[in-house]
Amino acid sequence: MGKHTFFSGQPILSQIIKLIPKQLVDHAAQDYDADRYYKKFKTWDHLVTLMFGCFSHCNSIREMITGLQASQNRISHLNLNYTPRRSTFADANAQRPAAVFEQIYNKLAERLLPISPDSRSGKKPLYIVDSTTISLFSDIMKNAGRPGADGRRKGGAKAHSVIREDHLCIELMRITEAAKHDSPFLKWVSLPAGSYISFDQGYNNYSLFDKWTNDPEHQLYYVTRLRKNAHIVSQTDLEVNDKQVKEGILSDQKVVLGHPGNAKTKQLSARVVTYKDAKSGRIFKFLTNIEHLKAEQIADIYRRRWQIELVFKRIKQAYPLRYFYGESINAINIQIWAVMICDLLVQSIIRGRKKKWSYSNLRAMIRIHLLSYVNLVEFLKSPEKAIVSAAKKHPAQAQLFPDPGG
Repeated sequence: MGKHTFFSGQPILSQIIKLIPKQLVDHAAQDYDADRYYKKFKTWDHLVTLMFGCFSHCNSIREMITGLQASQNRISHLNLNYTPRRSTFADANAQRPAAVFEQIYNKLAERLLPISPDSRSGKKPLYIVDSTTISLFSDIMKNAGRPGADGRRKGGAKAHSVIREDHLCIELMRITEAAKHDSPFLKWVSLPAGSYISFDQGYNNYSLFDKWTNDPEHQLYYVTRLRKNAHIVSQTDLEVNDKQVKEGILSDQKVVLGHPGNAKTKQLSARVVTYKDAKSGRIFKFLTNIEHLKAEQIADIYRRRWQIELVFKRIKQAYPLRYFYGESINAINIQIWAVMICDLLVQSIIRGRKKKWSYSNLRAMIRIHLLSYVNLVEFLKSPEKAIVSAAKKHPAQAQLFPDPGG
C-alpha cells in the first residue's frame, strides 16, 4: 500500500458520524422499505453522502460527489459501501422517502438530547414554537405573498418547529408549503403535562387553549400575543405595583375572549398582561392561562421565545439551504432533515465538552478539517496542539513537482 493511502486513526467526519448507530439507520430503512429498489446505494450511504455535503457546504450534487470521490482513501472508516454517481444520487433523492430521514433525526434526538426535567422537581421546561420559511428558486412548493417584479413567483418550504429552551435543538418539526397557515401545527404538538409553551399570535387557537387549561391530562401553560381584532370582556383588574410599572407592566387583567354573538367561537377565560418595552417603546398584550406567576414573569417568558429565531439563523447560516440537491418536494425535505441531523450532532458535541465552543467557530473548524486525521476530543481541548500532534504522526507526502534546486 502506498504511503498516500496509509493513515492511522480516523478523519473528523468519521468520528462525528460514529455518533449515529448504524442499527438505528437500518431500522428506519426497514420501517419504510427504503432499500427495496437499491442494490448498492443504501440508506446509510445516502445519509453519509448528505452529511458530507452539509458539513463541507456543497451547493451542488457535482461538488458533493466529486468531493467524495477525491477522498475515497480517507473515508474507508465511514462504512460507505458505495460512492454514487450523480444520477444515482439524484434518483435516490427524488424517490427514497424523506420520512426515513425524519425518523432517523427523531430517534437520534431521543438518544442525544438531555432528558426533560422531572415535573416532581418543580422545574417545568419551556417549549418554544415558531416557523421559518426557506426560499426556493422555483415554484415547487407554494409560497405566500405576491409575485416578484418579473412576474415570477418563487416557492417556499416552511419548517414548523418546537424547541426546548434548555438545549435549543429542534424536538419536533413538520415541513409544509410556505403558504400553509401556522395554527394547525399546534395539533401535532404533544408535550409533558405541566410544561410551559410560548408562541406568536399566528398560532392562536381558543379551543386548544381551553383544553390546555381545563384538561388535567393535557394541561399546558401557554404565553402568546393577543390578536388586535380579538373580542375581550374584562372581568377583573389585577393589582400592578410601582416596581412592576418601572419594569414596563401597564395592566394585568382577567378576561373572557370570544365574541358572544358567534356560536362557533369558543368562550375562553384567560389573563392579559399589557407590557411596554423600554427600548423600542412598543406595547405588547400577552395572552396566557398562567395565574401563579407575576406579570413581569409572563413578559419574560415571551421574551425568551425569541431564542428560536437564533436557532433558525444558526442553521440557515451554517448549512447549504440556499441551493438544493433536487427539484422535487421529496429531495427538498430530505436535505432539510440531513441538515437537522448535522446540527443535532454538532450541538451534542458542544454540550459534551467542558471547554465551551461557540457554534459558529466549531462548525467552521469542522468544515475546514473535515477530512483531517485529528483526534476530535483532543482537538476540542486545544486545536493547535492536536493539529501539531497529527502533523507529526502523518507528515506531508512528497511534492509532486520537487524543487529543481533541491
